[in-house]
Amino acid sequence: MREWWVHVGLICIPLVAVYLHIPPPHLSPSLQKWHTAGELFHFRDREIFYRDSFGALGSSDVIILLHGFPTSSFDWNKIWEPLTQRFHRVIALDFLGFGFSDKPRPHKYSIFEQASVVEALVAHLGLSNQRVNLVSHDYGDTVALELLYRCVCVCVCFSPNPLFCLQKLLKDSSILAPVLMRLTNYKLFQRGIGHVFGPYTQPTDAEFWDMWTGLRYNDGNLVLDSILQYINQRSKHRERWVGTLTSTIIPLHMIYGPLDPVNPHPQFIRLYKQLVQRSTITILDEHISHYPQLEDPTGFLNAYLNFIHSF
Repeated sequence: MREWWVHVGLICIPLVAVYLHIPPPHLSPSLQKWHTAGELFHFRDREIFYRDSFGALGSSDVIILLHGFPTSSFDWNKIWEPLTQRFHRVIALDFLGFGFSDKPRPHKYSIFEQASVVEALVAHLGLSNQRVNLVSHDYGDTVALELLYRCVCVCVCFSPNPLFCLQKLLKDSSILAPVLMRLTNYKLFQRGIGHVFGPYTQPTDAEFWDMWTGLRYNDGNLVLDSILQYINQRSKHRERWVGTLTSTIIPLHMIYGPLDPVNPHPQFIRLYKQLVQRSTITILDEHISHYPQLEDPTGFLNAYLNFIHSF
């Protein structure tokens, strides 16, 4: 009997070792096209990926798009071309630790550093004295609040920021986190991300795979627990960021999918209206959930352009 378990162990150990070191998937043609169209700049000896497209003639407006967790700037691909028809420049970046940017480890990731990355990009592109509009989603919302505190932008459009059970476990468990990160596979990722899309607006298999590929690029799955410390940072600096949100005179707009499972309707909107009375709000169709720019790109774009044209 003991000999049987020895043989099983000898077989399983190399299999587990191979599983935990599965190479990252290859880029799809669409993701490769996005990557090829981008550039890199250096921030404190780290390479940051960004895209910068020149668009509408006769406009001087610049828009910067801030993506969410755990995805990347590719989240904006469905509204990229329409935005170039309205704005002089359309810019998106992968935050440090995300997408095609460097993913150092060990590293103390922070919202403050990510805001500094955005400021450095603005300076790198010669836009420090330029009118800048921010559109943010999820993780990017907190970065946008820090930029708002620093008076970097002229208007901000948000999509809500959720908190998943796995996120809670990773950010609170220093012992389990490294194991969980290495054990996370495509199926688990697909199930987790799929939970925050509506039942009728689920990504295609190819879109799920692109999200997973962006996460796995440069071993991004191994820095998730470090990045997720932003949840603790939000609690610690709540007064700073909520105070900024409630006191700013900069135009604000919320684009909201009512099926968002972590920010349930109508409780979330009711609380937001009480807290941020100066903000305007667009509630999209009832089947839209947490990724409105991907689930309903036309509705999201129309809501944003209506907001921009209102002032």
